[in-house]
Amino acid sequence: MRSVEDILALLGGAEAAAGQLKVGTEAIRKWRQSRTIPAKHWPIILAATGLSLSDLTGQPASAPAPSQDPTMPNLPPEGATACLVLDDGAVFWGLGFGAHGTNVAEICFNTGLTGYQETLTDPSYAGQIINFTFPHIGNVGTNVEDMEATTPVARGLIVKQDVTEPASYRNTLHFQEWLKRHNIPGISGVDTRALTARIRDGGAPNGVLSFPADGRFDIAALVAQAKAWPGLKGMDLAREVTTRQAYKWDETLWSWGKGFGKQTAPTHRVVAIDYGAKRNILRCLADAGCAVTVLPATATAEDILREKPDGVFLSNGPGDPAATGVYAVTAIQGVLEAKIPVFGICLGHQLLALALGAKTYKLDRGHRGANQPVQDLTTGKVEITSQNHGFAVDSTSLPEGVSVTHVSLFDGSNEGIAAPARQAFSVQYHPEASPGPSDSHYLFHRFVGMMDKAKAA
Repeated sequence: MRSVEDILALLGGAEAAAGQLKVGTEAIRKWRQSRTIPAKHWPIILAATGLSLSDLTGQPASAPAPSQDPTMPNLPPEGATACLVLDDGAVFWGLGFGAHGTNVAEICFNTGLTGYQETLTDPSYAGQIINFTFPHIGNVGTNVEDMEATTPVARGLIVKQDVTEPASYRNTLHFQEWLKRHNIPGISGVDTRALTARIRDGGAPNGVLSFPADGRFDIAALVAQAKAWPGLKGMDLAREVTTRQAYKWDETLWSWGKGFGKQTAPTHRVVAIDYGAKRNILRCLADAGCAVTVLPATATAEDILREKPDGVFLSNGPGDPAATGVYAVTAIQGVLEAKIPVFGICLGHQLLALALGAKTYKLDRGHRGANQPVQDLTTGKVEITSQNHGFAVDSTSLPEGVSVTHVSLFDGSNEGIAAPARQAFSVQYHPEASPGPSDSHYLFHRFVGMMDKAKAA
């Protein structure tokens, strides 16, 4: 069996290996430390070096790699009541909580220290099971005010510590009961740091979270289920989470001692296209002086323009923008041709880019959490942002007249674009969230300013 150092040398050194395997130098450091390279990278290594499988595993080529062993026991360790099974055969045992069930999804991680209820109710997490890196999830209970959607669509959650009794005056329902009510299974006792490192180094895997009521597990069947799931690429999930009918929104932002307010004197009419909109985005629009009409993701340009909007907002949402763009891009292009100001967030950002002629791609591990630094290139200001996305806009594909306005200071990926001649701009992150705590709220006022200018013209 070849050592990690031998393999890196055959690939031309650490930097060359990182380039070929499309990982960061931190991943290389972790491999050296653990003396192992994740199995996901083996095909590239075998093709590039001419090594055999036995050189990587220490086993004959005919023997399965340990992470792919189909003979794993179905009996859980003593005390375990749930498991997480990845598509490479890895199994994590733990204690189940919340609702009983077995769900398959993409496994992602979230680095936020607070806001677990907002995260679980964000429609952008459709098709995903969330691994929380912060250990204390559930410790403040749940309440109605922190719901970002009526029906949560996240398929499960993974945590380190057991859920404790709530310790917040705002709690109205124990987290365990809240999960049961919304049919969401969870697993605790998992080494979430190890799982996060696995996702960081090898990309977001497909996986199955199983918390069966009868305590019986068929690991081989769960592995097969994880392998068979097609993944988020090519999947249109906006159609599944969008509103089924149009509605009006006038609720404004929450304030201490008063709760949510109400917009009674709006100055602009805005149509918000719901690809999976978070409620707090709609509140920010209303708070900025907008009378908001929310339309389904499948709304046509004619449907939108019939509302006679001063501006059009493109919301966040889940899934592959290219798949949603099959019907959304034509509608957005119709709005742009009508010279109506457009503002997009997250999936809305990606769909605006597609409508302008750019391309999108899937990130290996995505950006999810409340500590993401982004630089506004128009001002030089750095914002601490909240993010949740697995796809990104390809900055090199932007056509003439469309510029990059924001970039991630983590990996340099695109975080914002602007098309001044088309009166349109968008950002990849979530300015309605409060990690900074309000570094990015100016974007809603920028949108209002754009509508003011259009009216004056």
